[in-house]
Amino acid sequence: MPDASSLQPLRGTHILSLALNLPGPAALLRCRAMGADCTKLEPPPASGEASADPMALYCPPAYAALHQGIRTVHGHLKTEAGQAMLHAELARTDVLITSFRPSALARLGLDWPDLQARYPRLSLVRIVGAPGARAEEPGHDLTYLAEAGLVTGDAVPPTLYADMGGAVLASEAVLQVLLARAASGTGACIEVALSEAAAWLARPRDWGLTAPGGDVGGAHAGYQVYACADGRVAVAALEPHFMARLCEAAGLPPGTDPRAAETHTAIAAFLRTQPSAALQALARNRDIPLHLLGDA
Repeated sequence: MPDASSLQPLRGTHILSLALNLPGPAALLRCRAMGADCTKLEPPPASGEASADPMALYCPPAYAALHQGIRTVHGHLKTEAGQAMLHAELARTDVLITSFRPSALARLGLDWPDLQARYPRLSLVRIVGAPGARAEEPGHDLTYLAEAGLVTGDAVPPTLYADMGGAVLASEAVLQVLLARAASGTGACIEVALSEAAAWLARPRDWGLTAPGGDVGGAHAGYQVYACADGRVAVAALEPHFMARLCEAAGLPPGTDPRAAETHTAIAAFLRTQPSAALQALARNRDIPLHLLGDA
């Protein structure tokens, strides 16, 4: 059976991105992994700097990883020379990815009606912060997660969920517009909003799955992070057969209610006595899904 990397559904497709920071470059990298010929047009870097993309300044390793296999060219889009470079690229491009606000796209002559009139087979994937009329509002990953109810307490989320989720939706949108063009012969435009990516990631919470009373929100004793003898362990014995094995290991009788407070207490007490090596053996020998986390 071929793996995903061997399918290359975008082989022979030319993708051009004007998007800086994270969502656009991450989407472009996904397109590259699917076989696309990918180019990124960046503003010229300042003297002594490797790139004008802010990512290259505040996280060079991320910038390097995001641009593996990506052809990068430089041009100032507000100049005649930069516009000439841009349109030379667009003439051979199948999908353009942007992350400008709509007003900035219009000033650059890149709003959708103008693009469609000049390049009928070109498609546009337009990454914005929020959809529709809110696309002009400023924002970042943290504000979109907060809007979706995914920021709890004072801690900053451990990763950029909205940006990375938006990158996945943008690479999906590339596939959508190319499929649409194959049917119609003309390009299409899809707007991808990072706030909607955050809202999509929040769906399990909205359904109650990850709410405090939900089975994967703390109510089920088999789906928890527990202390063990020398660190912590993430246990995901959610299905009845996994939970039955965990209960047996903890000395609990068949049919134990996984949501009862005493079940939580008993499993916590059992795991607190188990060192990492014993838990690794338990996972291997009894086929129980768990992962050791180390110290808090």
